[in-house]
Amino acid sequence: MTTPWGEPVLARFPEDPRDRLRAWDASDEYLLRYLDRERVPLSGTVVVLGDRWGALVTALAAHRPTQITDSWLGQEATRANLARNGVGPGTVRLLTTQDDPPERIDMLLVRVPKSLALLEDQLLRLAPSVHEGTVVVGTGMVKEIHTSTLRLFERILGPTRTSLAEKKARLIFCTPDPGLERPANPWPYRYTLPDGIGVVSGRTVVNHAGVFCADRLDIGTRFFLKHLPAVRDGARVVDLGCGNGVVGTAMALADPQTEVLFVDESFQAVASAQDTYRANGVPGHAEFRVGDGLAGVAADSVDLVLNNPPFHSHQATTDTTARRMFTDARRTLRPGGELWVIGNRHLGYHVRLRRLFGNSEVVASDPKFVVLRAVKRGAGPASG
Repeated sequence: MTTPWGEPVLARFPEDPRDRLRAWDASDEYLLRYLDRERVPLSGTVVVLGDRWGALVTALAAHRPTQITDSWLGQEATRANLARNGVGPGTVRLLTTQDDPPERIDMLLVRVPKSLALLEDQLLRLAPSVHEGTVVVGTGMVKEIHTSTLRLFERILGPTRTSLAEKKARLIFCTPDPGLERPANPWPYRYTLPDGIGVVSGRTVVNHAGVFCADRLDIGTRFFLKHLPAVRDGARVVDLGCGNGVVGTAMALADPQTEVLFVDESFQAVASAQDTYRANGVPGHAEFRVGDGLAGVAADSVDLVLNNPPFHSHQATTDTTARRMFTDARRTLRPGGELWVIGNRHLGYHVRLRRLFGNSEVVASDPKFVVLRAVKRGAGPASG
């Protein structure tokens, strides 16, 4: 990436030679050009919210910024990119969206997230640290910045305007108003599940901002909940890409002897899963882990993996995450263990599962979704 401060070498995490997506885009470049061209002072506490792969904090490392992210993968990419470019440990402070923000923010740079709810939650959390002299600049691609985005900045921080577009990217300029009466933070959001979806009917879901379908149960998960498998007592089950954790919680409610591992790369999602599990007083044993899928989980140690894989990486459509999830599931499943997948019919997951497991069975389907089951027949080489 070419910046006014040099040309840092950047990569996504984990690195995949087949993945042609860059670790930055035109909106990152636009923001950095603006800071240099306008000689924006970078003294004081610089906070970068939503820096997807660490491009912004790597370029601005000399100013010792703080990064706040919801993505474990993004945070690991940042660590790798800083090291790749010779930035010493501790130069950039790495925080998650669940951490307390800095007490004072002198410059706030915002990479607009896909989720408007996450932006709302984070601006409300950061607002008490913003003062009258804070420089606030947002950035995003034109298709990511809407009238509702600008209204959020205005409602929470102060008067807001946008720049002209450059290379399909746009900047947001916000002038903090210390006298602004801010709304209460509505997140996390709680709701009661409807009837007709098995053991979790009438149960509570807790969603932190930014988690998929934060204010209702999405139709894919609803369909999955109606077709979950029964397991033997003491089985080890993984809710892989757990989101709000309702699927893993359903398994634990059905059999309190079940041991459930909730895994997601989103800090907001794992916090949601933990709160959903606790809100329902489940008497079993559970572990909650933020990380890269099943990395770190021992081979042949799991009886059942339940998975609703994402097919987007920010604005890009990709099956990279699903491929890695399926491959990891096969590695960690015991012989005879099962991977159950819910997905849109058009995604064709059955083809990849047959290639990887040697089998794939349709458990249930409707016009939009399909639930697939793949069984690990035994040890042996398999390619993703």
